[in-house]
Amino acid sequence: MSSTATPPAQIPTRGAWRRRLALPALVGTCAWLTTAGVMVDETEFVVVERLGTIVSVYDTPASRGLHFKLPWPIETVRRFDRRIHFFDPPGREVFTRDKKNITVSAYINWRIAEPTSEVAAFADSPVVRFYRGLGSREIAEARLETRLRSILTTLVGQIELDSLLEVESSEAGPRSPEGGLLDRLSTQLTAEVRRRADEDESTLDRLGIELVDVRIRRINFPEGNQQSVFERMKSERRKIAERYRSAGQADSQMIRSRADRQYTELLARARGDAERIRGRAEAEAVGILNDAHALDPEFYQTLRTLDAYRKFLNEKTTLILSSSSPLLKLLTEGLPPETSESPPALVPLTVGEPDAAKTSIVPAPRRTGTEEPEETPR
Repeated sequence: MSSTATPPAQIPTRGAWRRRLALPALVGTCAWLTTAGVMVDETEFVVVERLGTIVSVYDTPASRGLHFKLPWPIETVRRFDRRIHFFDPPGREVFTRDKKNITVSAYINWRIAEPTSEVAAFADSPVVRFYRGLGSREIAEARLETRLRSILTTLVGQIELDSLLEVESSEAGPRSPEGGLLDRLSTQLTAEVRRRADEDESTLDRLGIELVDVRIRRINFPEGNQQSVFERMKSERRKIAERYRSAGQADSQMIRSRADRQYTELLARARGDAERIRGRAEAEAVGILNDAHALDPEFYQTLRTLDAYRKFLNEKTTLILSSSSPLLKLLTEGLPPETSESPPALVPLTVGEPDAAKTSIVPAPRRTGTEEPEETPR
């Protein structure tokens, strides 16, 4: 009976292990050696530590660029932002001197200070003081918020609310639009946050922090009191508006009365002048008309008769006239003969003759007396 023998497993030799580990070891060595380079950006400070001891600080413009150190973990790198930081903590409730509860919000602009000159020791550098005293931006802002809150409570507690808001009463506006109490309070607040009167060192000397500016951003009432304060302000504003509205209505009524009186006087004076002018004109017109009639009475009588024809003669008119009627005489006999004396030239008047087919004139029998003609429509 025959059987197939299994070849024994091949055990890698020491040379094979070395070949397998050569590439990873080379990659790891290259990566480890890259930690020996330090690139310093213009927006940061760099501190190099060797086993917990600071050996190099790059905090000047001349130190920007590439530097070398011992690889990690022999020497480690700490980086800090050198730009200005804007810190806006939430508002805190404080009491004024007249026991008014308000909410005051302030902001801080700060940064790690620049070195003033070449320092002899690393401990004198502001970034080293910041690193040893605080260590990070979060801790620094927490310390600044605590300090700001304490100083702000003390300063606001020495001022009354009306003075803080720079108003004399609820009906008046700010006394000065610029350079007022809030500006002076912000200046004092900045100085106190930098260094109090009872402190030997400032925040720059102690922590390496440079306070660029500290300002009050907002003054408000607490949320629990806002509604009642707003209602009271609305009520006061309504009273002020009603007072202004009443004064305006009184002035308006006085102005309207004065204008109505002036209007009546001017209108009466104009009407009187118009009546006088109209009377003189009518008198002159009557005088001119009388003078014109006196020049030729017969011509005037003829014009009056023709005007009468124009008024009552039409296609539906039937006239019953007396044989002695002047109207009939003019229609039957025509115009009277011209006299030797020629009247002054007048404007000719053309009168259309009545339509014989539509208008009939019947002579009436002679009557006694002088009766007026009758007009009987057909």
